[in-house]
Amino acid sequence: MSAQLEELVDKLSALTVLEMSELKKALEDKWGVKAQAAAVAVAAPAGAAAEAAPEATEFEVTLATVPADKKIGVIKVLREITGLGLKEAKDLCDAAPKVVKDKAAKAEADDMKAKLEAQGAKVTLKGL
Repeated sequence: MSAQLEELVDKLSALTVLEMSELKKALEDKWGVKAQAAAVAVAAPAGAAAEAAPEATEFEVTLATVPADKKIGVIKVLREITGLGLKEAKDLCDAAPKVVKDKAAKAEADDMKAKLEAQGAKVTLKGL
């Protein structure tokens, strides 16, 4: 950096905030411009990325958690939606987080999720 620029940097560094504000206004008036913050490139929000990608048609339904006091209701729903026996449905419930169905259509996956969550379980859907 040249000596002239270094001297200018030192002088500007010595200014107070109020003096810097006055300098900014004076330069805007002299040059006929308006100082603005530089535009910053930002990543597209997650929703935009999801819109660009094709929507999933099949989902993996996962039983994430089951509160201890809600297990009986969840086991009943598991038996209804999977056709499992009592022991298998109980084992599935106890093993949470566990996949309930590997490939389910969107409507079926939403229905399973709604029924299980109505009984107090937490369910996640993962698009395939």
